[in-house]
Amino acid sequence: MATTAFGALSVVKQAKRARQENDTLRLVDAAVSAAAILTGLAILYRELKRLGDDDVLLG
Repeated sequence: MATTAFGALSVVKQAKRARQENDTLRLVDAAVSAAAILTGLAILYRELKRLGDDDVLLG
Protein backbone atom coordinates (compact mmCIF):
# COMPACT_ATOMS: atom_id res chain seq x y z
CA MET A 1 0.00 0.00 0.00
CA ALA A 2 2.91 2.34 0.64
CA THR A 3 4.10 1.80 -2.92
CA THR A 4 0.65 2.76 -4.16
CA ALA A 5 0.71 5.95 -2.08
CA PHE A 6 4.08 6.96 -3.53
CA GLY A 7 2.79 6.12 -7.00
CA ALA A 8 -0.23 8.33 -6.43
CA LEU A 9 1.99 11.24 -5.37
CA SER A 10 4.09 10.75 -8.48
CA VAL A 11 1.00 10.77 -10.69
CA VAL A 12 -0.24 14.01 -9.10
CA LYS A 13 3.13 15.68 -9.68
CA GLN A 14 3.21 14.41 -13.26
CA ALA A 15 -0.29 15.74 -13.93
CA LYS A 16 0.55 19.17 -12.51
CA ARG A 17 3.70 19.39 -14.60
CA ALA A 18 1.83 18.26 -17.71
CA ARG A 19 -0.82 20.96 -17.22
CA GLN A 20 1.80 23.66 -16.75
CA GLU A 21 3.61 22.60 -19.92
CA ASN A 22 0.40 21.90 -21.88
CA ASP A 23 1.72 18.39 -22.57
CA THR A 24 -1.31 16.34 -23.56
CA LEU A 25 0.58 13.07 -23.88
CA ARG A 26 1.95 13.28 -20.33
CA LEU A 27 -1.49 14.24 -19.06
CA VAL A 28 -2.99 11.15 -20.70
CA ASP A 29 -0.18 9.06 -19.19
CA ALA A 30 -0.96 10.46 -15.74
CA ALA A 31 -4.67 9.67 -16.19
CA VAL A 32 -3.94 6.09 -17.24
CA SER A 33 -1.55 5.67 -14.32
CA ALA A 34 -4.19 7.01 -11.92
CA ALA A 35 -6.73 4.55 -13.33
CA ALA A 36 -4.25 1.70 -12.80
CA ILE A 37 -3.71 2.76 -9.19
CA LEU A 38 -7.46 2.94 -8.54
CA THR A 39 -8.00 -0.46 -10.13
CA GLY A 40 -5.26 -1.97 -7.99
CA LEU A 41 -6.79 -0.52 -4.83
CA ALA A 42 -10.23 -1.83 -5.80
CA ILE A 43 -8.83 -5.32 -6.32
CA LEU A 44 -7.00 -5.15 -2.99
CA TYR A 45 -10.19 -4.04 -1.22
CA ARG A 46 -12.17 -6.87 -2.84
CA GLU A 47 -9.61 -9.48 -1.81
CA LEU A 48 -9.46 -8.20 1.76
CA LYS A 49 -13.24 -8.24 1.94
CA ARG A 50 -13.33 -11.83 0.66
CA LEU A 51 -10.71 -12.80 3.19
CA GLY A 52 -12.86 -11.28 5.95
CA ASP A 53 -16.00 -13.05 4.67
CA ASP A 54 -14.27 -16.44 4.75
CA ASP A 55 -12.85 -16.01 8.24
CA VAL A 56 -15.19 -17.37 10.91
CA LEU A 57 -13.50 -15.38 13.69
CA LEU A 58 -13.86 -12.04 11.92
CA GLY A 59 -17.59 -12.38 11.58
